[in-house]
Amino acid sequence: MNLAKLRDAEALFMQKYPGGFEHEEMQRIGKKHNVPKLVEFAQNVLAKKNFAQQGQVLDNIVKTITRSSMVSMFEKPKFRDYVNGLNREDRAFLAQGFKRLLHGKQEQGFNDVIDVLVEGKLAKWSLISAIPMYYRPQRDVFVKPTTTKNVIRQFELDHLVYRPLPSWEFYRDYRAAIEEMKAAVDPSLSPSNAAFTGFLMMSTAVDE
Repeated sequence: MNLAKLRDAEALFMQKYPGGFEHEEMQRIGKKHNVPKLVEFAQNVLAKKNFAQQGQVLDNIVKTITRSSMVSMFEKPKFRDYVNGLNREDRAFLAQGFKRLLHGKQEQGFNDVIDVLVEGKLAKWSLISAIPMYYRPQRDVFVKPTTTKNVIRQFELDHLVYRPLPSWEFYRDYRAAIEEMKAAVDPSLSPSNAAFTGFLMMSTAVDE
């Protein structure tokens, strides 16, 4: 990681938005994404006990994706229709994958969800990373392809190699890099991982 570049980005951002994400403009932008309400929703409906009702929990996963401003408008209906069209066995496998992703062996859950989504050509970073990010907003990260590639390049995260097909290894290592970067800057830049990666997106001048 190029710490000097990160500190430069921090200084520019704080100069423009004193107080970081407490700044009025950042608060206004944040309301568009509605992260706190989606976090509250996800944490309520995707609690471990709710996975006993597989159909309901999948419906709530679809609702979370559909309500997310971070997921492409093109991907939302495709995801909804694909999940709703799965047979009983695949729906059970997908629900179990999300349960592991949120409440158990995360690597296995990640891979299980990808195994189901790849069959529908929906193995997208946004779809695999949104749910854990909303459920654990201080730990997990949302992987937005263009932003992620620009962050890797600009801040010289040379150990990371982005690929379009999601992999647990990349997700684990990118998440660790984000944690390291968060620790190096003012806490006001990271009320959540979604906010922090928003700061990084703005700092790399990416408009997706």
